Amino acid sequence: MTHALSLAEEQLRQAVHAAAERAMAAGELPEAELPPLTVEIPGDRSHGDLATNAAMSSARALRLPPRRIAEVILAHLQLENTCLERAEVAGPGFLNFFLSPAFYASVVRETLEQGTAYGRSDFGGGKRVMVEFVSANPTGPMHMGNARGGALGDCLAAVLDAAGYDVWREFYINDAGNQIEKFGLSLDIRYQQHFLGAQAPELPEDAYHGDDIRAHAEGYAALHGDGLLKTSEEERRRTLVAYALPLNIEKMKRDLEKYRIVYDEWFHESRLHDSGEVNEVIRLLSDKGLTYEKDGALWYKASENGGEKDEVLVRANGNPTYFAADIAYHRNKFRRGFDTCIDVWGADHHGHVARMKGAMDAIGLDGEKLCVVLIQLVRLMRDGEVVRMSKRSGKAIQLADLLDEVPVDAARFFFNMREANTRMDFDLGLAVEQSASNPVYYVQYAHARICSIFKKLAGEGVVPRSCSDGELRRLSAPEEKELIRHLAGYPGEIISAAKAYDPARIPRYCTELATLFHKFYNACRVKGADEALTQARLSLCAATRHVLKNALTLLKIDAPEAM
Repeated sequence: MTHALSLAEEQLRQAVHAAAERAMAAGELPEAELPPLTVEIPGDRSHGDLATNAAMSSARALRLPPRRIAEVILAHLQLENTCLERAEVAGPGFLNFFLSPAFYASVVRETLEQGTAYGRSDFGGGKRVMVEFVSANPTGPMHMGNARGGALGDCLAAVLDAAGYDVWREFYINDAGNQIEKFGLSLDIRYQQHFLGAQAPELPEDAYHGDDIRAHAEGYAALHGDGLLKTSEEERRRTLVAYALPLNIEKMKRDLEKYRIVYDEWFHESRLHDSGEVNEVIRLLSDKGLTYEKDGALWYKASENGGEKDEVLVRANGNPTYFAADIAYHRNKFRRGFDTCIDVWGADHHGHVARMKGAMDAIGLDGEKLCVVLIQLVRLMRDGEVVRMSKRSGKAIQLADLLDEVPVDAARFFFNMREANTRMDFDLGLAVEQSASNPVYYVQYAHARICSIFKKLAGEGVVPRSCSDGELRRLSAPEEKELIRHLAGYPGEIISAAKAYDPARIPRYCTELATLFHKFYNACRVKGADEALTQARLSLCAATRHVLKNALTLLKIDAPEAM
């Protein structure tokens, strides 16, 4: 699907190349092959709508000053039957182009015709991409890092889907290894304490001390009594984990669904152990001479494959490490046919990136196809003060607490307003404020305002109709053109967000679109004495409403019709 702006850019490239060829044929430029053209949008639109540095980039090949090359190309430029109205030379040799009224009309028409599909493209070519995100430890509640990672990962997946990739969302459940053993120990002791009181063992300092552990132990006791006291420690812990872990996972699913996140698969780490894939990857590394024994453990030569130091694969007690399972998991991902695997991790996993990429290379896969988005910490703020505890529970704020306090729309929008690699402050007061100061409210209000315009005019007997190209070309006020140019940029914004793994571009785009719409609405009277211009402006309002709704829907945020 070719959009108006990308079409205009391609027409610019073709026009410049054709002009250069004509100049060469006329002997005004030496015969040479020109390098690929770069087309950009100038920061100052008074300098033009599109610009190319073709003259500068071809100066070496043509052995002429860039300004001279630009002037010759300009003299041979033919812009008939394009979306480009005129061009001029600027500075040391930039060629600046101005879009024609036909371009502005085509953007409005294209937006209206494509409707909910506007913005989508086939840029990704259907390549299969997995986005694995949140993957919180299932032994306890989800925290603020999970809240940010959830919103960011889900919106990244949506952006990739809109850009033409075949996207798969996955949650990795760490239901094996040390943390599950610690989970079982913690449940076991709380269970014993429930029945034995002071005679029961003390809970170790490094065990899980949360209220949820006590609640699970008491829940099991209420259902099944003290029968586990008569069993072995191993059976007691295994039984308590089998009871509590599914409850934790179900709560995670409920909380994330409330957050509007639904996964294609919840992948269990235990599956890798049960299938033998963990042992298989250990054997594979050993066969390649990438392991050695030390202190009774089996080590992987990570330092030879991108890591800062060697890593234990199998502990002295014979149990594989989390790192071994993680290699097996990523191998499993690629064996399922994904072209790219994207992990959304906390910034504290920074050191894990190189060693995991290196491990993929070591087992014969391409580590460059594993991409990691690192998310920085979030500070919750209220009235300028850092908030660490939930008002309700007096404990550290969890994802569920946040969603009880602020609307899901605000949480998803706020967490996607900053690039993943920047720290952010989440203002709890601002997130619930119903004013233009609240970014998500400001954007949603723009959508509701457009709906209100149509409703009001319908009450006055003004019914929108299709406009001719001639009528749409009358949208020539500076505020109209600025708004239309921004609408034209939406498909490219999605592609840029997909290329950079940066969904923060979409909230920023929405905020700017809302600003430009309010600016247009204040400067250009929608209903006037001129019926044709009224209809053209209604078409522009409708196009803006489409794009606002499409962008908000991409973020899984409501686009209200009234506020």
